[in-house]
Amino acid sequence: MIPNPCYIIEEKRLRRNLRLISDVSRRADVEIILAFKAFALWKSFPIFREYIQHTTASSLSEARLALEEFGAKAHTYSPAYVDEEFDEIVRCSSHITFNSLSQFERFHERAEARGVKCGLRVNPEYSEIETELYNPCAAGSRFGVLAECLEEGLPKGVTGFHVHCLCENGADTLARTLEHVEKKFGRWFGQIEWLNLGGGHLMTREGYDIDLLIETLNGLHRRYPHLKIIMEPGSAFAWQTGNLVSKVVDIVENKGIKTAILNVSFTCHMPDCLEMPYHPSVVGARVVTAEASPLHAERVYRLGGNSCLSGDFMSAWEFDKELKVGDEVVFEDMIHYTTVKTNMFNGISHPSIGMLHEDGSFELYRQYDYEDYKKRMD
Repeated sequence: MIPNPCYIIEEKRLRRNLRLISDVSRRADVEIILAFKAFALWKSFPIFREYIQHTTASSLSEARLALEEFGAKAHTYSPAYVDEEFDEIVRCSSHITFNSLSQFERFHERAEARGVKCGLRVNPEYSEIETELYNPCAAGSRFGVLAECLEEGLPKGVTGFHVHCLCENGADTLARTLEHVEKKFGRWFGQIEWLNLGGGHLMTREGYDIDLLIETLNGLHRRYPHLKIIMEPGSAFAWQTGNLVSKVVDIVENKGIKTAILNVSFTCHMPDCLEMPYHPSVVGARVVTAEASPLHAERVYRLGGNSCLSGDFMSAWEFDKELKVGDEVVFEDMIHYTTVKTNMFNGISHPSIGMLHEDGSFELYRQYDYEDYKKRMD
């Protein structure tokens, strides 16, 4: 039996994405690696290893996960490494990207001594990301080295550049972004071995222009045939691979607004919905907006989380039927950037996590209890 609430990742959908990503990698002669910041359910890694060879980490814990559970050293980037963790990060990494020249100068020799390739994150000062919270190229950004800071030359020991300024974007955005990257940093491409194009390439989304992506990447190869090209999407791997299943535990009404209170929380279990913000898709319901008035007002509900945060709710959905206590509410596409960002605010029970295999069997990865909350407070 599948518990409720539960994040359910579907093997069939996951393999669909992995096959597409593997095909792009082959046709464009690029290495595509998994970014743990979006997906890190390590019990599924044996499936990933059938399609990809490496992952990318943003911390010591992620780097250890890469080595110990994925079985390969990580491509690691952090905005700031700390001395007491760095040697262990080196042990777990094949590539280390530095966010600033000062971090590079401080640490690169320790990495090079262990045979790790060192690179710089560069900031092309161009991004088409509309949500400022996710824009790494905003004015005053703390991310990456500006071209003007390299006017005296590329420091000895830099073997590659890392560029990340996309967020769930299309191939056309990548093509335009590369024009700015080459304009700003192309003069140094002859001195490096690899170029990491970061994440945000949502190639598994319906309607994404795969042919344009491959044409763009092959064009990059023609211009710089010596460069190894790396991409590290996160969302693309887990896009539309599973849902969060919940249920109604109460229905309250205030000033004509009906709220179905669930056994899950937006702030605890779906934080991007409030941060981004965006309306998740709900099975058997449609979002009600000012432009799309409800056809059946009696079926319209605000969905409320079960934390004590006043803003732990979202409005509004029109359901196919009136809701009652015990009804199942299923949030679609709740695997990427969700399972890695949950929290235990209020000590609220964390949803279980499991895999629905292609043969219809369900494998429970993890079920949480009081001890999980208690140990976080040690």
